[in-house]
Amino acid sequence: MIVPELLTQVREPWIQRVSQALARGTGVRESFVAELGRFYDLMVQAVITGDSAWLEPILYDWARSPTETDLDQGQYHVAFVMNRILSLTIEVAREALSEQDALDYIATVIPVFSYGLEVVSRYEMETRLTHISTEMSDVQKKMEQLDRSKSGFIAVAAHELKTPLTLIEGYASMIRDLAASLQQKTIDNLLEGMNGGINRLRQIVDDMIDVSLIDNHLLSLNLQPVQVGQLLDLLRNELVPIILERQQTLDLRKFSGSDTWIFADPERLYQALRNILSNAIKFTPDKGSIFINGRTLPGFIEITIEDTGIGISPENQALIFEKFGQLGRVDLHSSGKTKFKGGGPGLGLAIARGIVEAHGGTIWVESEGYDEKKMPGSTFHVLIPARTDAIDPRLTKLFDSLDSNRTQPDAQETT
Repeated sequence: MIVPELLTQVREPWIQRVSQALARGTGVRESFVAELGRFYDLMVQAVITGDSAWLEPILYDWARSPTETDLDQGQYHVAFVMNRILSLTIEVAREALSEQDALDYIATVIPVFSYGLEVVSRYEMETRLTHISTEMSDVQKKMEQLDRSKSGFIAVAAHELKTPLTLIEGYASMIRDLAASLQQKTIDNLLEGMNGGINRLRQIVDDMIDVSLIDNHLLSLNLQPVQVGQLLDLLRNELVPIILERQQTLDLRKFSGSDTWIFADPERLYQALRNILSNAIKFTPDKGSIFINGRTLPGFIEITIEDTGIGISPENQALIFEKFGQLGRVDLHSSGKTKFKGGGPGLGLAIARGIVEAHGGTIWVESEGYDEKKMPGSTFHVLIPARTDAIDPRLTKLFDSLDSNRTQPDAQETT
């Protein structure tokens, strides 16, 4: 029998055997059958013309098909598939053809498969190299960003620490030089100034400790019954002097879920909300407005903090939640927890995210962009699980395991 006839005779059993061996599921097999038919027809053309390059279009498509996961794991699956197809081809030829015809068929297709394996290996290596190059470029960008963040943090931290230290040093020097002639009221004022510097230092150090706890997954929560509305009321009362100083308007609205009792860590949750609200005050100009609202969602309470501030550009809306995430020029940094565009070590929102995520919630920001003239504003969304029991979900499996063990009969009983 001549080779073209052999190729035609083997086509259908070949497609059936290969598709059953390599594809799982009816839907997957149907699409794979079409690809196998295309491959076989191109292989026939390669044999008839004596030009194995007929296979290159489909081999190129297959070699470029790996997913990011495949590439990350270093899997070169197309070469494996080609080898498997060759093995199945030999089996089908032996079953469907006479011994001599099978030998003729195999001798005809093996050179084509050899060429195909060479092409696939080259294409897959090129794909892998491109993927590695892209990964290296991404890593380099992240390293550059990390280096900028580190340099920026060093500059900001030095400034943040220098300001309270200068205050403490100045007040201490005045007390020392004028101690004999100072009245008690003056001494009290100087000591109050020193205490302000000490408190600012303590806040910076506490923030650094909190970030370290979050990074190392060591942040512990003291879950207690709490109402979100009550925390927001306390927070508004604390920030009233700053709001008045900045001539801003703070509108705290009653919303569904604000008076629901849930289990959360009130101190940590208050800290997170304070950091977010302080950020809104800081980046909203004088006489601007801030709105606190919320709603109940299935299993969650959502809190929104909206401002009429300068906004956040889309490319920075994820960066602001990273530690040391400084926006703008570091060399223009100025200390100030709440003054307009006042700087800080860049830890507040990172801590807020860590606290919210430790509760099992999430946080994100929406903004049309950054514009100091149009003031598009920003809206921060905080989702807190509406947990009605005090058991940490991470302990559920442990308790289930303990309960299961209690139901098992003891090997030995003691009296």
